[in-house]
Amino acid sequence: MAHNGLDAIEKCTSIEPDLILLDVVMPKMDGYEVCKILKANEQTAKIPIIFITGSFEEADELKGFELGAVDFIRKPINAVITRARVNNHLALKKQTDLLRSIALIDGLTGIANRRRFEAAIHTEWLQSVRDKSTISLLMIDIDEFKKYNDHYGHLAGDDCLKKVAQAINEATGRPYDLTARYG
Repeated sequence: MAHNGLDAIEKCTSIEPDLILLDVVMPKMDGYEVCKILKANEQTAKIPIIFITGSFEEADELKGFELGAVDFIRKPINAVITRARVNNHLALKKQTDLLRSIALIDGLTGIANRRRFEAAIHTEWLQSVRDKSTISLLMIDIDEFKKYNDHYGHLAGDDCLKKVAQAINEATGRPYDLTARYG
């Protein structure tokens, strides 16, 4: 629970909630401004925001949707309707998170896929340029893997790739390193 807009931004940044119920009228900063700031921050941009408001003005609702809100709940709050809307948006968030993770994970090995790698290398490159620091990249290829597949079969080849990916992932040992399947 945050009691003003500044506290709301700080809490959302530190705990990254799955859903935000945000009053439009708050001290220090209104809900619209809080929403704008949260949506501009990559870390909090994907958190769904439901506005709580006493306003029945269409323009206020439109402004909230334009800023990135997913829903509006009118005051006085009806607990049954609020619970249903919150549960619906939490279910959508869970599905979205699952799809996002599936889109960035290699289905065979369970490590990051090429799409995730390309996003990460771009970010790391920009960070290294800004900090005037170095980055390291190691690309590993399993020589003549086709012969392995031909001899032992594709299921055994898949198992081998999983074990190699797991071994490389465990060898890094640092949470900020990324192991990805490129090919």
